[in-house]
Amino acid sequence: MMERSRENSWRKQREAMVKQLRRYGIRNMSILKVMSELPRHEFIPEERRNEVNPYGDHPCSIGFGQTISQPYIVAHMTEKLGLGPGARVLEIGTGSAYQAAVLGRLGMEVFTVERIRELAEHARAVLSRLECGSVVVLEGNGYDGLPEHAPFDGIIVTCAPDDVPESLVAQMGEGGRMIVPVGAVAQQLILFRREHGELRREKDIMVRFVPMVKRPE
Repeated sequence: MMERSRENSWRKQREAMVKQLRRYGIRNMSILKVMSELPRHEFIPEERRNEVNPYGDHPCSIGFGQTISQPYIVAHMTEKLGLGPGARVLEIGTGSAYQAAVLGRLGMEVFTVERIRELAEHARAVLSRLECGSVVVLEGNGYDGLPEHAPFDGIIVTCAPDDVPESLVAQMGEGGRMIVPVGAVAQQLILFRREHGELRREKDIMVRFVPMVKRPE
């Protein structure tokens, strides 16, 4: 009975979260549906779950100096990526795996890279348990992307480089998109599009992400 009550509470919090996303202007119904169903609290390590509000309008700590992004940022970046079922997507910075799970539940084929082993292991476990579609978690720095799996229809970066790595730009396929927070202190989301061989760049909202760790020299 207690467990059922707790699950009802989580469900009501998800419903409130999705209403907030609508107020913030998220319109993609597929994204809203996935986020209304996906148990966000399970992506936060259990030992930290009681320290935070998983469905609050803010990021939450998951340990190792990392966070699970604010729900709005996850929805916004997914909506901006503008991809659908069957798209091949590279994510740099798995973290909690919540962003990868949203993409997987939307029917995308996701390769996600995490440099912290404990978080990668947690990600694999929760993604498998919740059946989040085709999501492969790989351990590594991520700065160089995954050239062996390129080109990608989409690249989503959930850590902030000072400048966009050329290695990631090179792995965008024709018609591909990449969304990435750029900047050391004041960060701005930048959306890149590769169209007819040309790279187009569009500035988006201001954000705050953990820094991207460059590859060892």
